[in-house]
Amino acid sequence: MKKKISFTSQGQRADIGEYKTNRILPNRYADSVGPFVFLDHLMPAKHSPDEPIKAVNGTGAHPHRGIATLTYIMNGEADHFDSYGHHAKVSSGGVQWMKAGNGIIHDEAVNVDAKANDLLTHALQFWINLPAKNKAEQPNYLPVQANEVQKQKLNGEKGWIKVIVGEYEKLASKIPGYTRQFIYHIHLETGKEFSLATENGLEYAAFLPIHNAMINDTEHNQGEFIEFDRDGGTIEFKNNSDTAIDIILFGGERYTEPIVAQGPFVMNSQQEIAQAYRDFHLGKYGKINYNQKN
Repeated sequence: MKKKISFTSQGQRADIGEYKTNRILPNRYADSVGPFVFLDHLMPAKHSPDEPIKAVNGTGAHPHRGIATLTYIMNGEADHFDSYGHHAKVSSGGVQWMKAGNGIIHDEAVNVDAKANDLLTHALQFWINLPAKNKAEQPNYLPVQANEVQKQKLNGEKGWIKVIVGEYEKLASKIPGYTRQFIYHIHLETGKEFSLATENGLEYAAFLPIHNAMINDTEHNQGEFIEFDRDGGTIEFKNNSDTAIDIILFGGERYTEPIVAQGPFVMNSQQEIAQAYRDFHLGKYGKINYNQKN
């Protein structure tokens, strides 16, 4: 039996500096999917080959607390700095994960990947809500380069699946997980289909960053967010187009603790939000040293 779709929605423009961005989650129908409380789509941008490539100034230094941020670089190169002394660059196909824990300041920029020779920037950023006990832990950071992301070909030359977070069959991501959670990037060749059996009790959603796709016999459009009900069943993806398509499937175990989100902080009570702001203004999250080396 195929899993039922609860609702679909399109993102809302929420540009960040020079980045043209669609906010996919939260939306008018859902505040979260599994532990994921936020998803921004940095839309594809093609940079002119006739002009020097200018570095984007980034998001600007800003704080986080109570979550882990995850940036999946579909095209481009992400440059990360934070107040705990971490600095790394991650290129096309790689992932940046940062546990904000009890408070951190970070800055990241997505620029053209000179090695890819495609002049593109394109990325997704998720916020992963941490269990209360992990919100009190010290921050951490992990860069995962493209060649470290687990990937498997689909049978019948259908395409491939990447495990950005979580597990799939024998594949396991390097990204730490504090609850059951997954992000899959499914690449489906023209005329092919792929089915995934789901688990009862887990929450599932799909996002179509740049292509239309048939999902459980209904065509969905580029930029669409699709959330499924919590009953069991399979999710079937079909590619009826004349080009390969990309699908992001994510979700996991339902977050059962209270969720109180305000600005860059996601905590379990309003009092904890107030404390997060106090600690930030008292300088407890530290400062970024932009002279750090890789």
